[in-house]
Amino acid sequence: MTVVRIPIKSAKHHFGVSVSRGQRPYNEDTFQAGTIEIPAFAKRRPMSLTRNPHRDHEGTATSADGASGDPQVFYFGVFDGHGGSECSEFLRDELHEYIEDSTKQFEMQSTLKRKQGEVTRFGQKKSQNEDDMSGKGSNRPISDSNMSKPSSIEAQDSATERQASQPRNPQPPTVSHNVSKAQELERSLVNSWKHLVGGYFRRFKPEYFCANAGGKGHILDSDTQDQVKDDDGLQIRIESVLEYAFLKADYDFVSAQVSKPDDDTDSDRAINADEILGKPSRTVKRIGGPKRFKGGSTCSVALISTPTPTPFWHPASPSTLVTSHVGDTRILLCETATGKAVPMTSNHHPSHPQEAERMRRYAATFVTDSFGEERVLGLANTRAFGDIASKRFGVSAEPEICRVELGPAEYSFLVLMSDGISGQLNDQEIVDIVKEARTPEQGAKDIVDFATEVTSEGDNATALVVRLGGWERRSEGGVGSLGTKELRDWRRQEALDPRSRRM
Repeated sequence: MTVVRIPIKSAKHHFGVSVSRGQRPYNEDTFQAGTIEIPAFAKRRPMSLTRNPHRDHEGTATSADGASGDPQVFYFGVFDGHGGSECSEFLRDELHEYIEDSTKQFEMQSTLKRKQGEVTRFGQKKSQNEDDMSGKGSNRPISDSNMSKPSSIEAQDSATERQASQPRNPQPPTVSHNVSKAQELERSLVNSWKHLVGGYFRRFKPEYFCANAGGKGHILDSDTQDQVKDDDGLQIRIESVLEYAFLKADYDFVSAQVSKPDDDTDSDRAINADEILGKPSRTVKRIGGPKRFKGGSTCSVALISTPTPTPFWHPASPSTLVTSHVGDTRILLCETATGKAVPMTSNHHPSHPQEAERMRRYAATFVTDSFGEERVLGLANTRAFGDIASKRFGVSAEPEICRVELGPAEYSFLVLMSDGISGQLNDQEIVDIVKEARTPEQGAKDIVDFATEVTSEGDNATALVVRLGGWERRSEGGVGSLGTKELRDWRRQEALDPRSRRM
């Protein structure tokens, strides 16, 4: 049996999206979904739970692997632009390529890659002592029946001496070549931010960068189960790649806007100013349009990687979910057993305690608007792409990254949405609406329809629903979709009653 490639944008039973302009004159929200060519970052399953790699492959399922040979990594994103759609469209078209390029530059290794000559029993690397005891040159899997034991007292004594000779406080693992290369790229990017913007970025230390994570354990983690190791030392994790890709994309976008004219006249420019020398038919690609764009965009991205060829929506398939988030777009999971909404993101607003503490070091003051919301230089978000006028005050694209190991059928579905939905509905309402839908596409449409029906602001609304292993059991946990049904019915009735609206 062979699992073929699925055109995910037309696979209504695995992925669905709905977009509404609301009452705005144009739509600034964008989205993206598909697969990206990066090494797998899923947690490798123990050998006891998988097939024997030395057996014949006949009769086993094979997946549509990527170019690296790993199971494909799925990519979903929602981008909410403000001040225009130039920045959100740039993220839709380019951000996944920045992630792919960053994995290549960092030389990120797959977590599913096995070393040559590695023979395991429970998915763990054999030690040198086991090689000596089992015999050199033997490639058989170790079992209780064929495991060799010391045949003499001398062998036992030598094994004891080897263990005693090992230091009690082993030296920390060495840093491999790709980590050193990544550190150089990260330092170069931080210096570029310092010279381009200054202000906040003069004391800028990204949380997940390799050079800054040694003492905090974000990259050089002491838990060997969460590390990717080779013979040279510790390797790069997906968190570091995502943070670099986000900051690099934001830097390219901001620097492109700075180099553009800040007026509406192009009469002083040559007609062929954008043509490439030697190739008049080709022109320089202008990021964000021909004129300086002062707006920005929020971003929420979800990446799903599986350790086996089984797709992530299969009820028996485990997977690893990594979310990277900037701004007030949101990502929710629905827990199958309880039916509760599990938020993966937080709103990066001045009202958030950590964001307020970070921003008050550089922003002169927070201003409260007529709706009672705090703002920084007129912005509701403390983290965003673009917004060149607010960069030196700390409005950066540093992502909030979260990793979750998804067990088989542990979660029913994943929802990504813009603030046109999350600003009107609470998390549990959104999850309960999807529980009543037959397909993810219908669930996304129902969320958008309900949000635009009860809203008083009429903002752009985008919802993206992804089916997970527990989809068929989405209504079994807790009280199903009845927990918020009365509240939703009341809100719909209030929205339809013209006398309930205050002028």
